[in-house]
Amino acid sequence: MPVINVHERVLAAPLDAVGGLIDTLASADDRLWPRAQWMPMRLSAPLGEGAAGGHGPVRYRVEHYEPSRAVRFRFEGPRGFDGWHGLDVAAINATATRLRHVLQMRPQGLARLSWPLFFRPLHDALLEDALACAERALGLPVRVVPWTRQVCVLRWIAGRGKTPPQMSGSIAAPGA
Repeated sequence: MPVINVHERVLAAPLDAVGGLIDTLASADDRLWPRAQWMPMRLSAPLGEGAAGGHGPVRYRVEHYEPSRAVRFRFEGPRGFDGWHGLDVAAINATATRLRHVLQMRPQGLARLSWPLFFRPLHDALLEDALACAERALGLPVRVVPWTRQVCVLRWIAGRGKTPPQMSGSIAAPGA
């Protein structure tokens, strides 16, 4: 059964400002990835086609990159993650832009269990935190979606009892 997972927010900012956040992914000035709460996104080279990397046990390679507009990653791990995920932006009007993350895959083997039980709840929480990071980076009011009890338990297990707390709407700007 295919998985299609979408997270998006309409941000009160122009297209170029929101699109510019994509360009910072996996850089020292990453303003989109919630690296204070989650394993950092790392790539073998600057964001661009062919760069390989991932976060935690999730591995991928950049298969498409359009600066300030879209990036698409092809999964290389964990085993059974057959598909891709990516970010794109679209102007709603001159002062509003939709930032969207789409994951599309066909889980195979053990991934048919690990995706819904482990990876999906964590993925959903991470993406909502990333959208909150986008709001914060753009100086907008930050809407933090609280982690579910399941996410807190999975993070505690994965972090062997040591995990940072979820960000708040008043957290300092990235890099501060």
